Amino acid sequence: MSAATATTTSRRGRGGRERALAAAARLFATQGINATGMEQVAEEAPVSKRTLYSHFRTKNDLVLAHLQALASSGATLEGVLTREDIPPRERLLKLFDPPVTEPEESVPVRGCPFIDAAAEFPDPRSAVHSYAREQKLRMAELIAALLTELGCPEPAVLAEQLATLADGAACRAMALGEADYGRHARAAAEALLDLACADAST
Repeated sequence: MSAATATTTSRRGRGGRERALAAAARLFATQGINATGMEQVAEEAPVSKRTLYSHFRTKNDLVLAHLQALASSGATLEGVLTREDIPPRERLLKLFDPPVTEPEESVPVRGCPFIDAAAEFPDPRSAVHSYAREQKLRMAELIAALLTELGCPEPAVLAEQLATLADGAACRAMALGEADYGRHARAAAEALLDLACADAST
């Protein structure tokens, strides 16, 4: 089979939607959403533009599907909160760990993809911004549930404080290009948890 035939077969083969989502994830991570065009996604996948648009009618549809795939994968800032193999307190502190990447990967620090998406789609009425907001609200709810499990008083208030620390650390990590910036926020989170746990035991 010639190289041209192989490329054509790949473009027309099954898994076009998955390849397009994988390509979009790579491009969005390295250059941002607004800087990435549909034609570039099709070329990177590779799929024909006709196939790409058959799965995603608009770029907004592609971005929304990308965020939904990220949320379901567990590979986001919030993903660690649902890991039942880790104790509740450690799950909370893992919000501040550097992102896990492959040794050969060389991508810029992007921070939280939901905050990135909300920033690139600032209209709160847009589907992308609305979905990003839902995920950030869900993050606070997951944190509050773990705090309740730990017996912390006023879990909703402390959850917002920890979520603010985690999101703020992710934003500064992106701006400074410092993947392990979360260590600063982790120290503050530990102090808040220690204080809350001390109050709970009295």
